[in-house]
Amino acid sequence: MSILGGAAALLLVLPGAALAEDLTFTLTNNSSYAVKSLFTSPADVETWEEDVFADKYLPAGNFVDVTIGDGREQCVYDMKFILEDDSEFIEPAVDLCELGEYTLSDAT
Repeated sequence: MSILGGAAALLLVLPGAALAEDLTFTLTNNSSYAVKSLFTSPADVETWEEDVFADKYLPAGNFVDVTIGDGREQCVYDMKFILEDDSEFIEPAVDLCELGEYTLSDAT
């Protein structure tokens, strides 16, 4: 398993995805735990996409630029985080275009 940190970029590319449709945001982990998985899904879709982190993880206190390259013209995504202690946190309907960043904290 690899560590993500600094301004590393992740790219989830699905067949037929157009780079013009990619959505990039900064994910900051201000929680006490590493994030071992991040799943996203357009808010109007009932299933999760593949794990954005694959075999990597985001340690506590670090940030990463995340690119969702699913080819959709979509800004509002649900996000599911799985932390190193296997707890899950779901944040519904986040407008990532408007925010441009998301911070995960213990109070979230």
